Amino acid sequence: MGVFPILARAMPAAAAIVVFGALYGAGARDVLGVPLTLASSLLVFSGALQFALVALVAAGAPAAALLAMAIALNLRHLVLGAVLRARLGGPRRRRAGLAFFLLDETFGFAIAEGNAADREGRPAAAAMARTLLVSGALCYVAWQAGTLVGVLGAGVASMENLAAAIFPVLFIGLAALAASRPSHAVRAAAAAVLTAAAAVAMPDLRVVAPIAAGVIVALPGDRA
Repeated sequence: MGVFPILARAMPAAAAIVVFGALYGAGARDVLGVPLTLASSLLVFSGALQFALVALVAAGAPAAALLAMAIALNLRHLVLGAVLRARLGGPRRRRAGLAFFLLDETFGFAIAEGNAADREGRPAAAAMARTLLVSGALCYVAWQAGTLVGVLGAGVASMENLAAAIFPVLFIGLAALAASRPSHAVRAAAAAVLTAAAAVAMPDLRVVAPIAAGVIVALPGDRA
C-alpha cells in the first residue's frame, strides 16, 4: 500500500486524536503551564499516560506514583511490540525508531495491513513497517495540533462531550480492522464486557481495567 492510501485510512483516527489532543491541552495548561504541556506532547506522545499524569500532578501525587502509573499504562506496549516484532523483522535500529509511533491506533492499522498483505501475497513486513511509520507520523502531527488548539483556548466542556462520543467508535473500528477471524471478534467483545464490569465494580481501578481485560482474553492463545 502506498503512502496516500495509508493516510486516507488513518485520517479518521487522526481527526479523533486532534479532539483528544485539544482536550489534553485545555486541561493540562493550568496544571503544567503552556511550555511543559507542549513539551510533554512532543516528547511523550501517549495520550492515556499524559492524561493520567496531569490528574496525578493536579492531585499532588508523589513522583513514585507518577512512575508507577507510567509503568502500568505502558505495559500493554510490551504485548503490542511482541506481536509486531514477530512479523516486522529488520534491523534493531529501525524497529527502535518505529517504536516511537506504536499506539493502539497504529498497531491496529499495521496488523490490518499485514493481514491484507499476507492474503495478497505481498511482503507483509515491509507493508506493516510502512503503515506503522506513515500512520504514526500522521497521528503524531494530529496530537501536536490538538494540544496546541487546547492550549490556545479550546473549551474543556465542549471537547469532553465530543471525545466521549468519538472514543468508543474509534476503538470499535480499530478492533474491526485488526480482527481477521471470528475468535478475534469474540475476544474483543469479551474484553469490552470485562472492562465495563471492572469499571463498575471497582471504580478506583478503572484506569487499569482495559489492560487487565486485554491480558485475560489474550491468554488462551490460538490453536495452531
